[in-house]
Amino acid sequence: MQIVKVDIETAAPADPDASILIIYTGGTIGMVFDEEKKHLVPFNFSQIIQKVPELKQFNYLLTVVSIEPAIDSSNVTIADWLMMARLIEENYNFYDGFVILHGTDTMAYSASALSFMLDNLQKPVIFTGAQLPIGKVRTDARENLVTALQIAATKIDGKGLVPEVCIYFRNLLLRGNRAKKVESRHFAAFKSENHPQLAKAGVHIDYYWGAIRPHAEQPFVAHHFLEDRVAILKLFPGITPQVVRSILQEPDLQGVVLETFGAGNAPTAPWLLELLYNAIQRGVYILNVSQCDEGRVDQGHYETSKYLLEMGIVGGSDITTEAAITKMMFVLGQKLPHEQTIEMLRSDLRGEVSV
Repeated sequence: MQIVKVDIETAAPADPDASILIIYTGGTIGMVFDEEKKHLVPFNFSQIIQKVPELKQFNYLLTVVSIEPAIDSSNVTIADWLMMARLIEENYNFYDGFVILHGTDTMAYSASALSFMLDNLQKPVIFTGAQLPIGKVRTDARENLVTALQIAATKIDGKGLVPEVCIYFRNLLLRGNRAKKVESRHFAAFKSENHPQLAKAGVHIDYYWGAIRPHAEQPFVAHHFLEDRVAILKLFPGITPQVVRSILQEPDLQGVVLETFGAGNAPTAPWLLELLYNAIQRGVYILNVSQCDEGRVDQGHYETSKYLLEMGIVGGSDITTEAAITKMMFVLGQKLPHEQTIEMLRSDLRGEVSV
């Protein structure tokens, strides 16, 4: 992997209103159609002004860091999240905000992971991308990029207006660890069902102050340890002991996100309860999340979830699966005592669950 850094010339870089670091990891937003090869290829970001001439109107200092070769978001790994966090940590004191260009398929996972890894943020970190390449006439890439940059550059009292990891897409600014990709064929690709939008872009950008996290009072810290010995177990009617056993009895398994029905309900088949209980007794942490996009886990409200509560499974409230698995990686990566680990899994760390 190679990291290439390019300064972009805008209106008046000698006296900029803001300095923004753009991190291009890959994805459709940075692609153009190669007429000779007849497929999409990454374009040279030193030529971004030619593709997005609107950037000339900004009085921003823009720097682009490109990851080469570009990463298809379906291939994103923990190593890539660590790389992104390290780039932000190394450049944190030199820029007012950060925009990460990323493929849409796993953007919600990456935004969730970065939200946990970047602690005490006082500056915006905005993920954005596109459904159509930047070289297309009817692309959504230009508007997404331009508005993401404007949000990342906006300050109040000298501080970044939105000091958290977000996703900007199709006129909505969403908390990164609350967002889910819900569309593959339309521009409005992301939603946040259990938390209000942070801003909406129209003629003006309207910010919703009550939804935005306050500025951290402690110094910024980047965390660099994520536990990869985790899994997601999605329950479904007719699931067999063999399927559940193949996950819960995996050697060295440390944590499981259990996707249950409705408000956190699961079958009460004795074999399933026994496998879950045995996993917990071996030290595996299990976090219960709902398969519903809206609503929340309420363990114990129904008999079908009471058993989960009694055996020590942690209720995930209204957390998304994307945030749950990355939170599990982050919390277990801290190597804390058992009770402290349980408390962190249960608690709101970065606005990922409703209190």
